[in-house]
Amino acid sequence: MTDAADWSADRDVEQMPVVPLRHHGRWLAAVVLLVVLAGLIVSMITNPRFKWDIVLQYLFDDAIISGLLMTIWLTVAAMAIGIVLGTAIALMRISANPVLASVASGYLWIFRGTPLLVQLIFWFNLSALYPQITVGLPFGPSLGTFDANYFITVYVAALLGLGLNEGAYMSEIVRSGLNSVPVGQREAAEALGMSSFRVMWRIILPQAMRVIIPPTGNQLIGMLKTTSLVSVIALQELLYSAQLIYTANFQTMPLLIVASIWYLVLTTVLSIGQYFLERHFGRSDRRTAAVRADDADDNPAEAAREG
Repeated sequence: MTDAADWSADRDVEQMPVVPLRHHGRWLAAVVLLVVLAGLIVSMITNPRFKWDIVLQYLFDDAIISGLLMTIWLTVAAMAIGIVLGTAIALMRISANPVLASVASGYLWIFRGTPLLVQLIFWFNLSALYPQITVGLPFGPSLGTFDANYFITVYVAALLGLGLNEGAYMSEIVRSGLNSVPVGQREAAEALGMSSFRVMWRIILPQAMRVIIPPTGNQLIGMLKTTSLVSVIALQELLYSAQLIYTANFQTMPLLIVASIWYLVLTTVLSIGQYFLERHFGRSDRRTAAVRADDADDNPAEAAREG
């Protein structure tokens, strides 16, 4: 009798209508935000002080495009230096050799402990400390002496400042990715007779990339915007190109809008590229999730028990 009553109660519950929960607060907040956004857009369009005609006039100006290309080149080159150097520093940090680990820690202490702007100005004025750069062994023979003013140009100073600073941050990203791979993966590969280099290249790094790629994408986008700091050493990238123009025609805000538009375009392109890279390196996670979903469909009782 009790079973029949329970069965009848369950049937009544199943037949009850499902009433979705109403989120009045969310809709109210959405409406308020849309009204504010519409007001901002209308204000930007109707405010004559934005001078959109001047923005369009200089959007594809030769000086702006030249500065844009310099910004792209600085971003790619500095990130390449940062990734290579950061990987080397990360491997030194996790090395069992105390000298390598100490040198890597000292590198991080210096380049993460001082502002990037200070580093850029320091490299630009390096000739004040070392007018002549000597290559050779300490207290040993010299391989050559070079004029610092000639070799440490504004481009070299920018790459040194951006690349060396980025290497410090990339090393921590790479190190966290390497540490995310279980130790058993390395031990199993070494048990199969694989060399240390092959274990790192074929086993550890492919798995660590899932952890490394997202923050690296953020660093790349950050580097794109950080290149604007090299304007203090008079390197004609995107922002400095805009500054040169508005110091001549006094159209400060329209030229800043031009620079901002190009930064937004490049950031959007990089964000799309980051999305597809994350999908590429996250294929194994999606396969695992699909297999688990199939197992849950085949055995719902077991899935419920695991849950």
